[in-house]
Formats: sequence, structure tokens, C-alpha cells
Amino acid sequence: MSKPHYLSAVEALRLFRSRELSPVELMESVVERTAETNGTINAFTETMFDDALAAARAAEQRYQRRDYDAGASGSAAGSALLGLPIATKEKHAIAGRSLSQGLLSCASDTADADHPVVERIKAAGGIIHARTTSPEFSCATITHSPMWGVTRNPWNPEYSPGGSSGGAGAALAAGMATLATASDIAGSTRLPASFTGNVGYKAPYGRIPGMPPLSADWYRGDGPMARTVADTALLTNVMAGPHPIDHTSVGPAEPLPLDFGPVDGMRIALCLRLGDYPVMVDVEANTRAVAAALEAAGAVVVEIELPWSSREISETIFTHFGHLLGPAMEEATADSENQLAAYTRRFMADARAAATRNSLLDGLKAETRIQAQLATAMAGFDALVCPASAVSALKADEDYLDGIDVGGVHLDHYWQAHMTAPFNINNRCPVLAVPSGLSDVGVPTGVQIVGHPYDDLTVFRIGAAVEQARPWAGKLPPL
Repeated sequence: MSKPHYLSAVEALRLFRSRELSPVELMESVVERTAETNGTINAFTETMFDDALAAARAAEQRYQRRDYDAGASGSAAGSALLGLPIATKEKHAIAGRSLSQGLLSCASDTADADHPVVERIKAAGGIIHARTTSPEFSCATITHSPMWGVTRNPWNPEYSPGGSSGGAGAALAAGMATLATASDIAGSTRLPASFTGNVGYKAPYGRIPGMPPLSADWYRGDGPMARTVADTALLTNVMAGPHPIDHTSVGPAEPLPLDFGPVDGMRIALCLRLGDYPVMVDVEANTRAVAAALEAAGAVVVEIELPWSSREISETIFTHFGHLLGPAMEEATADSENQLAAYTRRFMADARAAATRNSLLDGLKAETRIQAQLATAMAGFDALVCPASAVSALKADEDYLDGIDVGGVHLDHYWQAHMTAPFNINNRCPVLAVPSGLSDVGVPTGVQIVGHPYDDLTVFRIGAAVEQARPWAGKLPPL
């Protein structure tokens, strides 16, 4: 309680209901913490503290009147997030506020309507007090842009919190938000969660509604990020379910619980390299420690191999981007390419080149082959565990246009260093990223827990077991 800004969402709600803590006290602590740290980490594009404090006072009055639903699942409309400070990614539109996606040419653009996840957070009583940084178009795994500058990792400011939801990860790690929204088209939730010691969820495609037209892109998805597995489940319950604006959205089978059963007897596949990814020594050690913890908890862990190559995965995702996202980016920046960050121009060029080499049908053939290979490898297992990234850290202000060195191996493209994209190709699989330990440079590492299509509950159950066996609570960044 000496640092209420680091309380979990679940614990904060309990204290609100018992009236041991006020939403105003928590919001004031978050605002104070932001003043202390954001000058160094630069995680917010804008803050709305006056409105947030007014909303916190209104929430405090509701708790005093006991005007809330104390249901265990946290899915009740109007009070599931009542009084919690929640940071939203700038690309998650808020009516009347900026919708630039970090582009200088779009700095004056504003949103006409709330994004579905924003709409649902507000309806559940959550308080959006700030908006978080991302790279331009959310198209990089680092977070810096000409518009917003460099976002840094609270664990070691020399390094990046990852991307593209880097501001979300940095804000949570620094205690500047209790929950945060993120998005993921090739790892943009799981990478920053892993690099900042948080939990990030890539829900199966359609589970959480998005904004058209790119909601129809079967690689993408919006989702939650938080400091604990239970908090991530809490926000997932609010976000998930069909929405009339998104034809691809599907219903959750049932709300996720906030307490999960044991993993004894579960069969879990461990795949350290997903084929040929050159995983760094500290990443491998931390991943093996997670596997050992699951075995100690009673799970059966079996090490397996997959026939993938990082080059093939990169070619497949850029073929996809080249036929969908790339053209959308080029249309949006047709008259302002000279204002774009170097990594954005490189992304568009790589997407264009891949689309020239491969037709959309070629891409679909590659995707279905990769999907079949994963299904075969996971047969007989409840889930698969692997690293989130082969590299343990990224420099905060680098572009990595010349590739990246990973454990003595040079990769032509830095996207080949990250192990998240295969599961956007397999985007019906739920994937939960949880912390696995600290790297040699003091930046956290993470693992991905990959479930069978639409089996959300299993990945949360395993994630909670990892969290319990290797407690991350109380391990805070030095900033």
C-alpha cells in the first residue's frame, strides 16, 4: 500500500469494495508516479488527468453507495473495471481525440467514434487517464517516431520496451497505469510485454473486436496487457465478444475465471527454437527454467522441434503485409513519404517486394503449410511453450535497418529475431506471453504459451501456474 500505483487491478478492486482504498487515491498515485518517471521513459502521447481524477471521484461515490456488481469473473457491465486507471494505445480511437498513429502527416486527425475496446472499457467503469506511444503505423518492434520521440524501458532506459505496444509495456512496468490496451499483428503485444516483465494476450482472431477495414485482416487483433495473469483475464473479459462494427468478431465460450486450476497431468510441448531461430543463451536459460517450474507443478513437459525457418516465416508475413497492410500504408502516406521514419519506409518497401515475389495465393499456401505443421507438432499436447523473442533486448533508438546480430548469428532482417509472428500466421491460436526472467542486460525476457484454436482458458491456466511457480510480483524496475 506504500505504492498503490503498483497494485494489481484485482487487488485494487478488492480494496475499493472494502473501502480500504479509494479510486481517487490510486489515481493520484498514478499521476504522481507519471510525473516522476515519464520524463525518462516517454510512454504517453497525451494525459487526461483532470478528467480522470473527476471520474475517480465519481467512482469513489459509487463505492461508498455500494453501487457496483462484485461478481467474481469481472465481466459485469458498468463496474468490472470501476475506478481503475487504464492507458490505451493511441491507435485505439477515442471520439474527438487524436488518431495519428504516430504519423506527422496525420497529427491533426481526430477520431469520429470510440474503438470497440475503448467503448467497452468506458462501459465497464474503467478510467482512461492516458494514451500510449507506438512506432508509426505500429509497424516496428521498437517504439520511437519523429512525432513522439523515443520510448525507453523502465528496466534499463538504454533499451527499448519493444513494439509496437511499447508505451503500454513501459507504462505498466513503471507503475503509470494499472491496465493497458495493446494490439498485435506480428507480436506487438507479446514482445513489449516480454521486454517489460508484463503479461500480454494475443487472443484468437475475432475474440476481441477491432475497427474496420483492417479488422478483416486475419493476422491482427487487439488485446490486453497487465502486470499479472488475473489482471489480463479481467481486461480480456471486458474486451471480448461480438460487436456489430466487426463482422469477424466471435463470442467467448464463457468469461475467464480470475483463479485457475492446477496444471498437474497437463502435457506441454517445449520448443526452444521453433526451427532455426538463433536463441540467445540467457533467453534459452530462462525458457528452460519456466519448463522446469511447470514440471515441478506436475505438468509433463516434452521438448519438440518444428520444421520452420525464420526466413520462411518472415517471407510469409511480408507477403501477407504486401497484399493488405502495405497498400493501406502507402495510400495513407502517398503525399508525405519524406516525413516517415526510416523503419516505416523499409517496412513498406519489404512488403511491396514480397508481394511482387509472391501472389496472395502463394502466401495462403505458405500459411496453411505452416498451420498444418503446428497442428501436427501440438497433437497430443495441451499447449506449447517457446520464447517470445530470440534476442534478449533491443536498443531504444535503433532502427536495425541492416539486420541484427543474435548470439553471434547475423540476421538480414530484425523481424527474424522475434518468435511471435508464426502465431499470427496461426492466428486462431490463443497466445499468452508471461515473464520468464531477466536477461544479462537487466531487461526482462518472456515466454509464449500457445493454445489450440480458441482454447483461451488453457493458456491462462498454464500462465497462472508459471506466475505462481516463478513469482514476478515485487520485482520492480529500478527506475
